[in-house]
Amino acid sequence: MSVLEFVLNLVLGLALGTLGGLFGIGGGLIAIPALGVLFGLDQQLAQGTALVMVVPNVLLALWRYHQRNRIEWRHALALATSSLAFALLGAGWAVTLDADRMRLGFVLFLVVLAVYNVSRLFSMPLKRAPGLRYPWPWLTLLGSGAGLLGGLFGVGGAVLATPVLTTVFGTSQVVAQGLSLALAAPSTAVTLATYAAHDHVDWLLGAPLALGGLLSISWGVKLAHALPERLLRALFAGFLLLCAALLALKV
Repeated sequence: MSVLEFVLNLVLGLALGTLGGLFGIGGGLIAIPALGVLFGLDQQLAQGTALVMVVPNVLLALWRYHQRNRIEWRHALALATSSLAFALLGAGWAVTLDADRMRLGFVLFLVVLAVYNVSRLFSMPLKRAPGLRYPWPWLTLLGSGAGLLGGLFGVGGAVLATPVLTTVFGTSQVVAQGLSLALAAPSTAVTLATYAAHDHVDWLLGAPLALGGLLSISWGVKLAHALPERLLRALFAGFLLLCAALLALKV
């Protein structure tokens, strides 16, 4: 990799890190279509390489969210531990699938989530209780499903968890994004290890992306806490549609 290529990838990592902090996803969701479209990587290689950036970015973003809006660690552990085993199952399945069909499945997944988030913009806001609407052990069910998707798609778990936490459990958008990062932290690490074991990671490409993300993700977290919740939710839905459109170019 030349110096120019390293710098360009670092700049890309800066942009991805900012988006990852803003939406609580570590930057991987936009990195996957970017790697597929800009670098021509197949779906598994794009997901594995994106995880090189996602793993450290998720950990840093999680800490930044906790600093600004204290995360209840009992809730975080319930999500994280339940997602871990199912992430292993999803990642093991992902490395055996056809790359084109897997990409199409990811596109459909993003479109469904985006439509769901858009529909919530026009629904009546739900009243929020001080805590969770349901007892915290129910979070393990969410963690299991999100962990399976996270292992399968590399970053799908955190994207699924955020709307479920706001709609079903009654959390605010920023609390949901912080808890989604807690869910993603261990599952993304084991998913990266699984992809690496099957040679689905480009470490040289992923390293500058990771560095750029670490330098910029705090900006996105700060912006997320400054924006009105309705606007943040609308931006999140638009972001999902953009990622789906970019991925569809490679289907």
